[in-house]
Amino acid sequence: MPEGGLIEIQITVEAPGWPAPAELESLCDSVVSTAAAYLVRHAGQPFPEAGCELSLLFAGDQAVREINSRWRSQDKSTNVLSFPAMPVEPGQMPGPMLGDVVLAYETVAREARAMDIPFDNHLTHLLVHGFLHLLGYDHLNDEDAASMESLETGILAALDLSDPYENTFPA
Repeated sequence: MPEGGLIEIQITVEAPGWPAPAELESLCDSVVSTAAAYLVRHAGQPFPEAGCELSLLFAGDQAVREINSRWRSQDKSTNVLSFPAMPVEPGQMPGPMLGDVVLAYETVAREARAMDIPFDNHLTHLLVHGFLHLLGYDHLNDEDAASMESLETGILAALDLSDPYENTFPA
């Protein structure tokens, strides 16, 4: 848990294929608590003393496509979408509601197969990626991408997972 409070995670599963709810809860708790603790230690990220809340929606490609089209004007599915509850810059105190992360099962599964990695490893990476977006991190330019990817890599290493960006340029 991050210093100063815990992160309550609300999980909604709206599509088939995802791991069982108890397995998702366990994975998400581990990923989010590890990511938050890593950010506190390595990036000086504060969290509200009273804790905060994160919403995770495990959906399918069609639902993610509709959300992406409506809120980002991109008529396509994607692996993960993040919607911060309030704008925040990296290192700033977030509010009590971090925001929503939405994942698309078919895209996550397809990407994991294409990369020849376990589904849970790719899901873990995308949970970390989405969580960082809620805290103001982005990858719109090379400098920001390198910073975000460095944090992702460190968090994944803390979770005993390898660097997903090894031998690639920043996103």
